[in-house]
Amino acid sequence: MFALRLKLMAVCVIASLFPAHGNEASPASGSETGEVPENVLHWAGCGITKKAFMVELATAYERHSGVKIVVEGGGATRGIRDTASHKIDFGGSCRLPLGDAAGLRPHPEESGIRTVPIAWDALVVIVHKDNPIDSLSLTQLRDVLSGGITNWNEVGGPDHPIELHVRKGRISGVGHTVRMLLFGDPGQDFTAKAVAHESTGPLEKAIEDSPWAVGVTGVSSARKREVKMLQLAGVEPSYVNIKHGRYLLYRPLYLILPLPARDPRVEDFVRFATGIEGARVLRDMGTVPYRDAPQLVMRQIDELRKALSGGLERR
Repeated sequence: MFALRLKLMAVCVIASLFPAHGNEASPASGSETGEVPENVLHWAGCGITKKAFMVELATAYERHSGVKIVVEGGGATRGIRDTASHKIDFGGSCRLPLGDAAGLRPHPEESGIRTVPIAWDALVVIVHKDNPIDSLSLTQLRDVLSGGITNWNEVGGPDHPIELHVRKGRISGVGHTVRMLLFGDPGQDFTAKAVAHESTGPLEKAIEDSPWAVGVTGVSSARKREVKMLQLAGVEPSYVNIKHGRYLLYRPLYLILPLPARDPRVEDFVRFATGIEGARVLRDMGTVPYRDAPQLVMRQIDELRKALSGGLERR
């Protein structure tokens, strides 16, 4: 079972390198009747993806094409499932679509889509800017999340209870990735004492406001907040460390497209986003374009193998 799951996950990673452009497109667009709607596209999804590049890419694309993209958040699950159900034209996610326990079939609400990797992100541990702690080990992070460590003095800080903030549920982009990479188990429970949030924004805001709070989010959104990003296993989540795979908790950020393609303008946006101009926008945002670090693809597969063996901490 382990080998099958790993093989299928690897296929998803490799297949995402070769997005089709336009071959599936029909004369239809974003409407059921095949009529091209007003010159507007609707995107929703992962808040980290939104902050990492989507707002700026949408602005650049509107200057390039005249097509306006309405950008909303709502989380990775919304980005995948609203695209699959054609509630939006396309979406964004910081996780791959879910499947059944054996990995043989896609989740019924997450089928009929394809993923296009756009950028590399990293999961970072954030604390209040005045917190004296600068680094955690992978083992310490696991124990904070699971409730094995509950006081800052257990990780070299002052004697004060840790206030853990997490995303609600198990299938958010951050929550799912953390569970897979650190625990090797998408069903892993976090401590019941954690404060659960519906989305990334409120979680990050809570940590900005509380001196003893801690949580995990994406580096692309964390860098826009007044928080401290901790080193993890002695490595800081810098642009260079993420690009070269030195920082462990990295993952792709995806565009989510419907299958078959419904609107040629979406395909045109993908070409723009994955091209030279799109990569320039991402670099200006401090986000690593997917095309800039192809060596991370095989390393990602290796990390998936380690994660499914029990988590990165147990390498």
